[in-house]
Amino acid sequence: MGKRLFDLVVAAAGLLLLWPLFALIALAIRLDSPGPVFFRQERVGRHGVPFRIHKFRTMVADAPVRGRELTVGDDPRITRVGAVLRRYKLDELPQLIDVLQGTMSLVGPRPEVPRYVQLYPPALREKVLSVRPGITDLASIEYRRESELLARSDDPERTYVQEVLPHKLQYAAQYVEHATLWTDLRLLARTLRVLWGGGT
Repeated sequence: MGKRLFDLVVAAAGLLLLWPLFALIALAIRLDSPGPVFFRQERVGRHGVPFRIHKFRTMVADAPVRGRELTVGDDPRITRVGAVLRRYKLDELPQLIDVLQGTMSLVGPRPEVPRYVQLYPPALREKVLSVRPGITDLASIEYRRESELLARSDDPERTYVQEVLPHKLQYAAQYVEHATLWTDLRLLARTLRVLWGGGT
């Protein structure tokens, strides 16, 4: 089974099976704070083509005008429901829609916002953007507590650009070089273990 067919089958099955959970999450978001259920943001996709990613909203509706794009520690913009969604990465589930639309894959380098993509070294930029971005990848697992790491920094933006982003790019490049359906299955299984079973 090819990667794209695998993505389509799993994403379609996931949306079909998880729609009751989607409905409950949507209701909780609306009851918790005013604003839309989904958060849409421009990210850079395959071959540098921009797209708007789907996420469940985890912050107050006017969060973009209240602070930076990075989420640092116990960001006061995060809602009560949003904190739970972030802890278990449930806010990422709507990206199954992006997988069906063809702008994302289940596994692949996480898509960045345009201003950080501009900082990619040219050779790595071409390599990382040669594949569809994913819902999960090795960097997502290794940096699952990224906001806590940034909260310990005197300058979170600088720490992200100079320390975190280069490591993420290295993970992404390694994925592109060695990606197979088997590696995707292993990363999906590891992601589930980390989120729900406390594994590594």
